[in-house]
This record gives sequence, C-alpha cells and structure tokens, in this order.
Amino acid sequence: MKKTVTFLLLIVLSVASFACSTFLLSKDGRHVFGRNYDWVSGNGMMMVNARGVLKTSFRQDEGKTISWTAAYGSVTFNQFGKEFPHGGMNEKGLVVELMWLNETVYPQADGRACLNELQWIQYQLDNYTTIEEVVASDHQIRIDRTGAAPLHYLVADARGNAATIEFIKGKMIVHRGSSLAYPVLTNTVYEDAVKQVDKNKPAGYDNSVERFATACSMIKQYQGGSNNTNSVDYAFTILDKVSQKGYTRWSIVYDITNLQVYCITDQQPQRKQVDFYKIDFTCNTSAPPALNLSSGRKGDVTQLFTPLSFEQNKAVIERSARECSTHIQVTQASIDKVAAYFREPHCK
Repeated sequence: MKKTVTFLLLIVLSVASFACSTFLLSKDGRHVFGRNYDWVSGNGMMMVNARGVLKTSFRQDEGKTISWTAAYGSVTFNQFGKEFPHGGMNEKGLVVELMWLNETVYPQADGRACLNELQWIQYQLDNYTTIEEVVASDHQIRIDRTGAAPLHYLVADARGNAATIEFIKGKMIVHRGSSLAYPVLTNTVYEDAVKQVDKNKPAGYDNSVERFATACSMIKQYQGGSNNTNSVDYAFTILDKVSQKGYTRWSIVYDITNLQVYCITDQQPQRKQVDFYKIDFTCNTSAPPALNLSSGRKGDVTQLFTPLSFEQNKAVIERSARECSTHIQVTQASIDKVAAYFREPHCK
C-alpha cells in the first residue's frame, strides 16, 4: 500500500525500508569513512556547498527557525534537492552520514531552534570541524519530531575521532572515545549492536547486526595486521562485503586525511573521485556546482561539475519522488515547496 506523506518525511524515508552501513577506518594516520546507501532509487547528485552562504532553516510546522552563514564548504550527496543531503564531508574533514533507526524518538518542542533531519546534516557541515562541536550543537538546535523519520548518525573528523549520535526517548545519546568500541553504525541501536557482537550472535541472527559485526571484524583485521592494501580500496572491499544485492545504490568512501571523495553506483560501477583541493568553495553569484551520479564519467570528475539551476534541482526532486512512488506518494505541492527553498540561501 502506498503512503501519502509530507515531502520532508519522504526525504528521510528513503532509508527506511532497506539497510545501510557506515564505518570509520584508520591506519597509519590515515582516516577513511565508508558508506553504503540502500534504497529503491539511486537517483541523486553530488553537490558543492560554498562557504559564506547565508541560510535560514527550512520552516517546520512548529518551532523557531535559525539563521547562519556557512563557515566551511562541503561536498554532499543529495537525492531530494540541494540543502537536504543524505551525507557529506566539509573542507575541514568533518563527515556526517545518516542511518535508519526505528527506536529513534526526537526531543519534544522547546526553546531551541529546529531543523529537519536532513538539513541538520548540512548545518553541521556548514558550521563545525570536530565531533565535539557537533555534539555541543544539541544545546542550540534540535531535530523537529513533527513528521520526522527516525534516524541516527555516524560522525567523524580529521583527527580520526568518531561518534554515534542517537535520539532515544527524546534525548541525544552519544558514543565516542572510550564508549565507542567500534566506529561502525548500521540500523540497530549502537549499544545493542555492540552487545550482540560481544555475545557472538550476529551470524544469521539479524541482518543489521550481522553487517555491523562484519564491518567490525574487517576493520579490526586490517588495522591490527600487516595488510598493506590501500585504505580507500579496503574500505570499498568492506562496503562490497556488507552490500545488499539489488538495493545498494551508492557506495561512498571519504578519504578524510587527503580530502578526497570516491563513489560508485549500481548503475555506474566505475569509480569517481572528487578532489577538494581543486574546488573553489568561495561564495559567488553563480549557480552552485553539481554532478549527476548517473554520469558515466570515471576517475577525477572534479572539473566536470556544472552550475545547478532551479529547474535541474527541481527535476532531481521530481525524479526521486517518481522512482520512490512504489513505496511512498508525495504531492506536487510538497515538491514545489521544497524546490522553492533552492532560491533562499544567498551570499552574505
């Protein structure tokens, strides 16, 4: 049965029905972050987000908005339009990626400004460089629970620090440092996943926990052994091992240390690479650069990004909504509202 929902719920429900996996891999001072995105549609774009852009949060049904000027540029992966990423990395090496989590309960409305689940990611990439800053932002902003889908996040920074961020019973729960036994996240409450791994129950026990355990084991073997495989290549090996046949659409590796992003898709398995050092993140009056993930180009595609127009951005949203229509129905009015937000952020 199809569901008719608000557009913002559609955006995040794109991770609801199928499993995704994330992890941080560190060896010899090099930190790389891996991510599989599993869903019925692989439509989407890589987008460049400039620094110096003045933004006001997309208005929610309740709660106040917040305005900010992006301090850092970023590259994000967007399936439902600019400013609503599924994940990305900024120019200081901060990575934020989302996972579906049924147990999520966001905080009740209070005096903090609110953002939706996806713009929360862009806000972090725009403003912060460390996991501590991301965690501390909870004092200033909250995710609006109205019509929100349940998510949790894996965050990592250039120092090789990682944190899981979950919202359980209305409170932010963070695992980092000594409380982060494994820098891995799938679709299970982090503490529960660790307990299952420690009890040696994952094999055939639970798909999410099994993927969690597989990634943990492969990371441990790589970091503790003499395997000299390139870290980026090994991260793709892990992603292949935990992929979901028929549903893994994007496999992404962020080379945090070298500020490179690599990705493959189910339709374009040849690896694309984006080099942050070749990107001008300065805000200007021209349209923001973007690259369609369906592009058949391979190798370094940094110079192949082209200006994204309002019409192109809206077309991406409409196509994603259409390809997801077997699972979720969205009205044209909702599409129009989110597409219109494209015109709001501007150079300060």
